Amino acid sequence: MEILKVEGIVIGDTNYSESSKILKILTQEKGIISAMSKGCRNLKSKLRGVSAPFSYGTFHLYYKSEGISILVGVDIKNSFHNIMTDIEKISYATYLLDLTEQVHKNSNEGTIFSLLISTLEKIEEGYDISILTSILELKLLNFLGIRPVIDGCSICGNDKKIVTIDPTNGGYICQECYHNQKIYNAKTIQLIRMFYYVDISKITKLEVKSEIKQEINEFIEEYYDRYSGLYLKSKSFLKNLSKIG
Repeated sequence: MEILKVEGIVIGDTNYSESSKILKILTQEKGIISAMSKGCRNLKSKLRGVSAPFSYGTFHLYYKSEGISILVGVDIKNSFHNIMTDIEKISYATYLLDLTEQVHKNSNEGTIFSLLISTLEKIEEGYDISILTSILELKLLNFLGIRPVIDGCSICGNDKKIVTIDPTNGGYICQECYHNQKIYNAKTIQLIRMFYYVDISKITKLEVKSEIKQEINEFIEEYYDRYSGLYLKSKSFLKNLSKIG
């Protein structure tokens, strides 16, 4: 059996037997691969440090298109040290792994992998974690087939005189179609569109006022609740973490 080399990131792991794990590895090339990491729970195993979520690099696998592949080794590209040593960053990043996995079940496009990696790299570099989370959440809506209408009014299509954005109506609302919907800050309306289209890998500055971040998060949460049908425990944990903070 030939060894496959593929770039990927571990998005989940399950203990198997007394010393092994089965890993879920998200890749751009092959989608999600299930792989056995034999003996990785042993203290002296060369696979111990690379057989956990957030392990990102080139995976060497005895690959099976169906069934469980066998992990041979990993050349790590980024250990995400800053993420792994910060409870808030780990919490956000874990949610992003969970969300990406669920979205990938709906669409196996390789772009999803690239978006996740770019986001994690920016978190590792120290950019605003809540805004990066919002950006990825917005972008992933497209793969779920429920992207918001942000190029014109969601009711009439007019791209002039946009006054708010509304989860119930699925996007922008113009002055003519406005009828008692919540008025969001003009900056919030602008940034939601900007974040949807931005290239995450090219972000060099990310400064947003707390009240605007809160409004963006509020819109995205309500939009996901209304249209996605997804419920993630890691998201609930994030909400509780923000209350504590």
